[in-house]
Amino acid sequence: MTVRHGREVLSIPGPSQIPDAVLQAMHRPAIEIYSGDLLNVTDTLLKDLPKIFQTEHKTYIYTANGHGAWAAAISNVFSPGDKALVLESGRFAIGWGEMAKTHGMEIEILDARPRRAVDPAAVEARLREDTGGEFKAVLVVQVDTATGVVNDIPAIRRAIDAAGHDALLMVDTIASMATMPFQMDDWGVDVAVTAAQKGLMTPPGVSFVGVGPKAKAAHQNAGLRTTYWDWTARDGDVHYQKYCGTPPEHLLFGLRKALDMILEEGLANVFERHRLLSEAVRRAVTVWAEGGALEFNITEAAERANSVTTVLVNGDISSTMIRDYCENKCGVVIGVGIGDLGGKAIRIAHMGHVNAPMVLGTLGAIEMALKALGVPHGSGGVQAAIDYLGSEVRPD
Repeated sequence: MTVRHGREVLSIPGPSQIPDAVLQAMHRPAIEIYSGDLLNVTDTLLKDLPKIFQTEHKTYIYTANGHGAWAAAISNVFSPGDKALVLESGRFAIGWGEMAKTHGMEIEILDARPRRAVDPAAVEARLREDTGGEFKAVLVVQVDTATGVVNDIPAIRRAIDAAGHDALLMVDTIASMATMPFQMDDWGVDVAVTAAQKGLMTPPGVSFVGVGPKAKAAHQNAGLRTTYWDWTARDGDVHYQKYCGTPPEHLLFGLRKALDMILEEGLANVFERHRLLSEAVRRAVTVWAEGGALEFNITEAAERANSVTTVLVNGDISSTMIRDYCENKCGVVIGVGIGDLGGKAIRIAHMGHVNAPMVLGTLGAIEMALKALGVPHGSGGVQAAIDYLGSEVRPD
């Protein structure tokens, strides 16, 4: 017997739930790519994307997933043999660095503190040792969806400056954009990459790079530039140059609607919604952890992301059993651990097109699974989430 029949709830850290309005915006015929409506769509997207990045500088659109945005950033500012300092805090900064290595670069990984965010003091110390200026850039993610950590990007910028180092600060915001504050210009970020399938509520396949003036200057002498990723080519006047060929029309239609929804809600309100819902999840996990079988992966509360919560599962019950129960019996799809946490964790996403019933429903299914599977846990996690939201979301 199951109780899963009905609309499935997707609570994985990407792709996130796609709003009906975005799906409807995509449900239209293809149109001509050299004139007319599509030119206006591109123009408005290139005008509004900097608002999301919080930059006065240019952004670029790629027909690619987030890994494509990584490649675009690498190829546009580096030359073969350049060296980057990669700040480990989970799986994805290392993945970005590994990609740079395949492009002919050298990388050095600054090891993470166990279950913690990047330590800015360690960044400063390592850069002070680099008296010859070998590091051309520092690569870091704002949120790592494997570990559930959020890194303090302004503090890392201050560490680079305190070391007197000239390295570019390059930040992956794929799991944080439109879920937590990100201020590219005010925080001194030189390159920011993101993708559509998480906080931006659009299907996978389109990604973006924000470019500051220091990165644009480095681009002029970059030896890894290729036609497809090249910023200079995409600055051309002809529309198809913006995409190096045929634009991903239907993804652009969906993205246009998604940005309209975000800007109508207001970025500050989007961030507050994510903060409230993520804290509700954390209240539930805190109660469940009283049973001894579950615990937060990130030990410091201030370093837990507002887009995804990673929960370690101890004892005889595997995280896969919890995931399978939620999906097969309840119709709720949650994430499991990846990388070093494979089989050892569940990941509860609270990003993008998400509201209180969706989060509370996900938490209810997880608590139901814990009970059905005999996982030791504190009872009343869902009630703790409800109590928190009820106290914080007050009548006008």
